[in-house]
Amino acid sequence: MSKKIYEALNWASSFLEEKQRDENVGELLLRHFTGMSRAKLLSELREELKPEVWLAFKEAIHQHEQGVPVQYIIGSQEFYGREFDVNPSVLIPRPETEELIYGTLNRLNSMFDSQVGLELADIGTGSGAISVTLKLEKPELSVTATDLSEAALETAKSNAAKLGAEIEFVKGDLLAPLIQSGKKFDAIISNPPYIPVSDQVSMSEVVTEHEPHLALFAGEDGLDLYRRFMDELPLVLKEKALVGFEIGFGQGEAVSELLKQAFPGAKIEVVNDINGKDRMVFAEIEG
Repeated sequence: MSKKIYEALNWASSFLEEKQRDENVGELLLRHFTGMSRAKLLSELREELKPEVWLAFKEAIHQHEQGVPVQYIIGSQEFYGREFDVNPSVLIPRPETEELIYGTLNRLNSMFDSQVGLELADIGTGSGAISVTLKLEKPELSVTATDLSEAALETAKSNAAKLGAEIEFVKGDLLAPLIQSGKKFDAIISNPPYIPVSDQVSMSEVVTEHEPHLALFAGEDGLDLYRRFMDELPLVLKEKALVGFEIGFGQGEAVSELLKQAFPGAKIEVVNDINGKDRMVFAEIEG
């Protein structure tokens, strides 16, 4: 039995509201399964859905009700105006991370002016959202991206190929592969795991049961990875360099303190995101 578009949307909206999920997900999923734009979908509300589309849509709504993020069902997420493929081996790119890109590009331009041949590394690249975007926004950059997860690297490579970004991908734990290579970089950017393990109990199961824990949690206070960075960064940075981190809410002071100890004299800045929460820390190291 099939349904008209408006009937399918009404059913999904009531069902999701009753299950305390976002009722707007229905429209996103129906657009995905019909291939229609929002305008087309809304102009054809009285059209019948093909039975196979209705079944696939219904199944997807039930999946989301069980906690599967809509981005994993659709298989993609928009980031900085581009579509990135996502799956359960990678974190879903967040809008806040777009601000890390923006802040990085601004600082690269002001620190290095029009210097060519700059080398940048994105540590823990996941879907490749940061490394691919930086390469496409500033094509003269030479970009390396690392991740500990083989499955994440495969996703990132596929996104880079699909979007036309030439990036060197390296498997390894944090900065270890860069240290082994002996290369030095002008910029190191990272959105590492930063959630305290204890926060897991209060988080939505949409995140904790479906997104990779390797990319989410970092010890009792969420700062484990930043501490490791401080030991390893001096081994891979050029004398003049930029470091940019995404951080968790309330971690700005602690992370900037770690950077001050590792790089006395560096210009360190905590930057709030669009919601007024501390979200990024940048260190401009002048050598």
